[in-house]
Amino acid sequence: MVLQPAARVRQAGQDVTFCCKASGTPVPQKYYWYHNGTLLEGTAERSSGRLALRGLALEQAGTYHCKASSEAGAIRSAPAQLTVLAPGQQSCRSEPEPSLVQLPSECPQDASGSRYYNVGRCPASPCPGSPAEPSSCGGVPGLCCGVRRMELRQVPCAGSVLPLKVVAECGCGPCAWPRVLVQGRVTAADTGEPLRFGHIFLGGRKVGFTGYQGSFTIEVPPDTQRLVTRFVDGQQRLVDAVKVLPFHPRGGAVYQEVKMLRKKEPVELDGGRSNAIPLGEASGREPVGELLLPAGAFLRPSGEVFNGTVKASVTFVDPRDVGTASAASSDLSFANAEGEIVPLRTYGMFAVDFREGESGAALQAGPVQVRMDAGQVWMAEHLQKMKLWSLNPESGLWEEEAVLRPAGGGGRRRRKREERTFLVGNLEIRERRLFNLDVPEDRRCFVKVRAYSNEKFNPYEQLEGVVVSLINLEPQPGFPSNPRAWGRFDSAVTGPNGACLPAFCDARRPDAYTALVTATLGGEELEAVASSPKLNPNAVGVAQPYLGKLGYRRSDHEDAALKKTAFQINVAKPDPNNVDESNGPVYSYRSLRECEEAPVSANHLRFYRVEVDKYEYNVVPFKESDVTSWTGDYLAWWPNPQEFRACYIKVQLRGPQEYMVRSRNVGGSHPRTRGQLYGLRDSRSVRDPLLDDTSGACVEFKCGGMLFDQSLADRTLVSIVPQGSCRRTAINGLLRDYLSRHPPLADNNHTGAFSMLAPLDPLGHNYGIYTVTDQNPRLAKEIAIGRCFAGTSDGFSREMRAGEGTAVTFECQERPPGRESLFQRLLSAPAEA
Repeated sequence: MVLQPAARVRQAGQDVTFCCKASGTPVPQKYYWYHNGTLLEGTAERSSGRLALRGLALEQAGTYHCKASSEAGAIRSAPAQLTVLAPGQQSCRSEPEPSLVQLPSECPQDASGSRYYNVGRCPASPCPGSPAEPSSCGGVPGLCCGVRRMELRQVPCAGSVLPLKVVAECGCGPCAWPRVLVQGRVTAADTGEPLRFGHIFLGGRKVGFTGYQGSFTIEVPPDTQRLVTRFVDGQQRLVDAVKVLPFHPRGGAVYQEVKMLRKKEPVELDGGRSNAIPLGEASGREPVGELLLPAGAFLRPSGEVFNGTVKASVTFVDPRDVGTASAASSDLSFANAEGEIVPLRTYGMFAVDFREGESGAALQAGPVQVRMDAGQVWMAEHLQKMKLWSLNPESGLWEEEAVLRPAGGGGRRRRKREERTFLVGNLEIRERRLFNLDVPEDRRCFVKVRAYSNEKFNPYEQLEGVVVSLINLEPQPGFPSNPRAWGRFDSAVTGPNGACLPAFCDARRPDAYTALVTATLGGEELEAVASSPKLNPNAVGVAQPYLGKLGYRRSDHEDAALKKTAFQINVAKPDPNNVDESNGPVYSYRSLRECEEAPVSANHLRFYRVEVDKYEYNVVPFKESDVTSWTGDYLAWWPNPQEFRACYIKVQLRGPQEYMVRSRNVGGSHPRTRGQLYGLRDSRSVRDPLLDDTSGACVEFKCGGMLFDQSLADRTLVSIVPQGSCRRTAINGLLRDYLSRHPPLADNNHTGAFSMLAPLDPLGHNYGIYTVTDQNPRLAKEIAIGRCFAGTSDGFSREMRAGEGTAVTFECQERPPGRESLFQRLLSAPAEA
């Protein structure tokens, strides 16, 4: 499906047009349209993917999807929501929704004891199109609910006032369409060696190369539902990787680590004799099966039989080793007869590469036979459903090639599939080189997961853009030989309401299927909620007794030395007759919408970021995990919603403790913002394990540069103030020289602080300044912090190296009793200080 129907909002009586388009061989000629799952008779144009509805009535609201079909099969589109508004009904209320931001610690609490302030927000919901809007299949910019007016409030804090802009009115306006990106790094699964200058394909189209360190950036095309990407090693040392990469449709960049399998060393075969190649014999295990190649099976592309020496490489992905899951290709899905994309459960994948021994020219093979050891199938019902599949590298879907049936004498009978070059029973290896031993599995559920910015799990501090991965593990005792085997893997990206991940489940036995779940943000692993020494249902996010049925266990449950970044659950399908299991976190497969729209009060599983103490305050509120929440304002911390530039300064503190360091950021040189606050950043220093009584702090400041109108640059006036009795003792020589060559100089009279006008140039570690630009603000900050900790411009570390790449140094000591530090005086009496 290359064109998906888009969601629409209309007033009753208006018209609407939905469009879809499918590609395939042969070209699909029949299209069917469905409303809320029911076929629309007589309204679909069967020869094109276009559905026009005139004079809409309220009852025509709901979901619409299309199905395209040909002799080769069928494919369904994603559903599109049609909202029909009654006369006088508004899709965008002028009154903002509540949205809370945390005020600095020096601000007084309100009557309820809270330091949170309601700044309001406008939901990024679509608005109805105008009657004059063209009813075409082209991309229509459309209207969306957004900020129409903001007001400046003055919040009293510690003897002064804190400026804060709040949303005063919402209204319909042009939609903001931020770029949708997937970034990451491609490495070999065994050694971590980067894929240097590898080829990148989207579908059958080449779109670029990986970098020297294996990095890549892909802009997601509009209307994409499945981002199918193929990575190819030009040196042919690694097996091609076909990945379905998750992305965040609301905009911004998602980071993904891609692993590629190394090709198995080729063995020499005599093409004139019969040969057998085992599948999955590594690590002393019994092979899952074998590939039988009769005499004369090898062919040149011309069809000529090749009987000489053949170098044969067969690389097997063995699901009995859970470590291979990250390197497996695709997402183990296929399109059934109705065109619905449904999951497979794998028993092994193999990639083949046959070449002439002397010239190295590629060879084809056929017919060959695949034999699978029935003893490796531990679920009896799977024996009757086992099939051989090949991967379509353009769609990322597996396509059926053979049905594996038990046969006497170790042989297998196969049904011929004549419309393909791959023959059932006598498989011809020509156009595709990646195959799979799988069974369709219809025991399916969804698991609800949310990610939070900290361990407080506040609903308004959820993180978007987190990649959550779920590996379906081999069924529990009674079924398997190896409980660490895996059968399927899935990934999803958290949105404003978390993520729903598909998983195999069982209603009769809660422990029949288990799942291992992890979460990453910008390459950083998030932490799961602890399960020992005592399980806390309120922290996990799931109430008893369902939590006990799920058997929640964090990865360090039995060994405290293990990482805390994963949890494992029994995927127990909810009992519809049990009210305790009707509220998540596991939902039946037909309840996806219920899972996606579940309120934050419903049961869900959790991850959170582990951070050193830090605090961020923006005068113009902005939720970094939701790019669409950006508001154009001269005081906005991020002036450009398409490109985010993160800046950090590294501060060394010599003293017996860890110290909080604040950056205060005000307008420096721009006439519209001079002297006005942009925001505050607090960050606690981290001890250097190699230096006594020394810690370092990586403190964010607002970068210098153009403001949102892109007409004039501002050099932010940045003040760095450490808590405690601290005295500035050194400034980086290169940074001091740079600032002196780029006047004006900021006033640095007070030895307890450091001030500068932010540089417009992207300085590096030699200056103690770390700058990273990215389409995702959180990713830009994560990369910059990693470089700052390492003290290099291209490294990454989570261990503080306080003596490398610093900008300014302070000596801190225990102050006499009763004496306030400058930091405390700034909080209690800022004007006097």
